[in-house]
Amino acid sequence: MADLDVGDVPPQFDLPRDGGGSLSLAALLGKPIVLYFYPQDDTTSCTNEAIGFSHLKPEFEKAGAVVIGLSPDNVKKHDKFKAKYDLSVDLVADEERKVIEAYRLWVEKKLYGRTYMGVERATFLIGRDGRIARIWRNVRVRGHAEEVLEAARAL
Repeated sequence: MADLDVGDVPPQFDLPRDGGGSLSLAALLGKPIVLYFYPQDDTTSCTNEAIGFSHLKPEFEKAGAVVIGLSPDNVKKHDKFKAKYDLSVDLVADEERKVIEAYRLWVEKKLYGRTYMGVERATFLIGRDGRIARIWRNVRVRGHAEEVLEAARAL
């Protein structure tokens, strides 16, 4: 399968979300969507990324955008993560990794000489037209939320 590209219609989903219920991409059609994928709740980089997006959530809202974090962690873990760090962004659980795999983000990774499979940190900006407007792959956390906010404002 080829990687997703700008202009593509992103894979749809309806996943369990923090706080109960579910969240679907289709329900948000018509507004910009920031969909960021991260490996695991309560790790240093993932926490810093979630805090960055949460801190800027009011600015994303002014731009009309919704921010969603997606990881393979379960909803219970998401709820604890949000409470511990006072996070305001929506978090969805993809425990079976179906969405992660549909976005081609279940990849081989290397850390300290060890090779393993894991979630690639990536962000997709989906435009009001429901198509991918921008993609960030292999994200470095510092300054990332600010860069995504500028791109969302430009839509």
